[in-house]
Amino acid sequence: MQIAGISQRFIPRIAAIGMMGKPARARRVWFDALAFAMVAAFLVFISWGMAQMSAPVGRLEQSPISLDVHNLPEYAMRTTLRMLIAVVASLLFTLVYATLAAKSRRAGQIMIPILDILQSVPVLGYISFTVTGFIALFPGRMMGVECAAIFAIFTSQAWNMTFSLYQSLQTIPHDMDEASFVFKLSGWQKFWKMELPYAMPSLIWNTMMSMSGGWFFVVASEAITVGNQHITLPGVGSYIALAIAERNMSAIGWAIATMTVVILLYDQLLFRPLVAWSDKFRYELTASQDAPHSWVLSLFSKSRLVKKLLSPIGWLSHVILRIRLFKPTVASRQFTAREARLFDYLWYALLFLAGIAAMQHLIVFFKTSISWSDTAHVAFLALITLARVIVLIILASLLWVPLGVMIGLRPRWAEIVQPVAQFLAAFPANLLFPVAVVAISRYALNPDIWLSPLMILGTQWYILFNVIAGASAFPNDLREVSRNFRVHGWLWWRKVILPGIFPYFLTGAITASGGAWNASIVSEAVQWGDQSYAATGLGAYIAQMTEAGDFVHIVLGVGMMSFIVVLFNKFFWRPLYDVAARKLRFD
Repeated sequence: MQIAGISQRFIPRIAAIGMMGKPARARRVWFDALAFAMVAAFLVFISWGMAQMSAPVGRLEQSPISLDVHNLPEYAMRTTLRMLIAVVASLLFTLVYATLAAKSRRAGQIMIPILDILQSVPVLGYISFTVTGFIALFPGRMMGVECAAIFAIFTSQAWNMTFSLYQSLQTIPHDMDEASFVFKLSGWQKFWKMELPYAMPSLIWNTMMSMSGGWFFVVASEAITVGNQHITLPGVGSYIALAIAERNMSAIGWAIATMTVVILLYDQLLFRPLVAWSDKFRYELTASQDAPHSWVLSLFSKSRLVKKLLSPIGWLSHVILRIRLFKPTVASRQFTAREARLFDYLWYALLFLAGIAAMQHLIVFFKTSISWSDTAHVAFLALITLARVIVLIILASLLWVPLGVMIGLRPRWAEIVQPVAQFLAAFPANLLFPVAVVAISRYALNPDIWLSPLMILGTQWYILFNVIAGASAFPNDLREVSRNFRVHGWLWWRKVILPGIFPYFLTGAITASGGAWNASIVSEAVQWGDQSYAATGLGAYIAQMTEAGDFVHIVLGVGMMSFIVVLFNKFFWRPLYDVAARKLRFD
């Protein structure tokens, strides 16, 4: 009887639980259906885009670029696919290049200066010598021109991401090294289980910035000139270029609206899920109560179908992480100080010989092609542009560092500001050139002063995004300690947050300065119809020599720009990086 009573008592509850389970199962079915539809749509988008890329090159002549608004959705998808492929290639390059530069002191002595040069070389300079090779790889197909355009976008994305990962690997906390030694992790396991997760928040924010910054160069990458042949790829960039050429402000407005929709979509579908996912990699002892969230991440985490589809990838990654590559051996730690100095001397001797050989080629070049007066003039122009870059970086830092800290410490704010900042970073600054030309002409302004802000319009966001990344990754337990000790005001800025975000700020400032040098070529000489203005500087010099087709002086200008950037990074930014690596790490 007692058993019967108990059963009678609990049967209604069991029935209620069963009735509650039906809506839960229905919700899971909807989660599975929506997640599957999103994955299927992405695969269809990729397959459609690859089919368009592999089409015959003659299709470009059959369907030239049109300002018809109905073509913008297709153009937007083509441009988005190019940028996605470029950002994936940039990520692979970053993982290899930044890791090797950070892990090998001798390799870093060469690779980091090379990276400084690469970020200062204009994007158009890469197109001039790569497009012919890509077209030769795929004769008669659009794939060659598509690869050239993707490579040009890659050169506007990769350097920022590489600097970000390099900075994070240089500032790994010492207790992580001790933990990897205690758990006997190999170099391969330590990278994937400790170092890359530590760097993930900063890397994702810089990837977001690189994706947005790529829009600045889309116009140049989708309209390619090879000799006397002008090739224009379908895309938003070529649409904007045609609208500017025809002074069609209505078409420019539609292009801006399309860019806004695309930026919002990849913010919701890609970057916001990544930001929310990377929050679990924050280096702290206590969790923040105000963590970022994403409806897409929640959807995929609740979908059993997606989990089953991704289970082979999870199993494969688990197997890969168990591989004990680059395991430290006893022999590798038995080098004496004398042997280490000998290796250093041999390495420096090799670098010295390479420098002598390069110097000989430079001397021959100057004697045969360039006069010393031309070199002195170009050096003077480089110093003028350097002054502009320094002033603009200081002004941008004073503006965006406080705002970036406030946004990064408040994830709710970041969710609101993130798409706005992405749109502003992605907004092609050359759309503002007509405004600058009209303003200078109407009010008789000095181009040397009023063209300067155009250099920083597209690159100032590197500072903002990196500061947001640094503030977002700032340990919550340190915030609680400073709050408990009532550290406020300027003391909090000077002793707590500024040292915490300083490595991230350095990455943003370096990439912003390199981007400003790159942007000087198009911002120190602007044109709208028949009106044109040029400021005194190295960027205007390179633009004028490019228009005149003077290859020798183009090489002189680009070489001087690279030399100044490397010199400035070597004697200013690198010492600050060393200070950040030694003293400003969370230990």
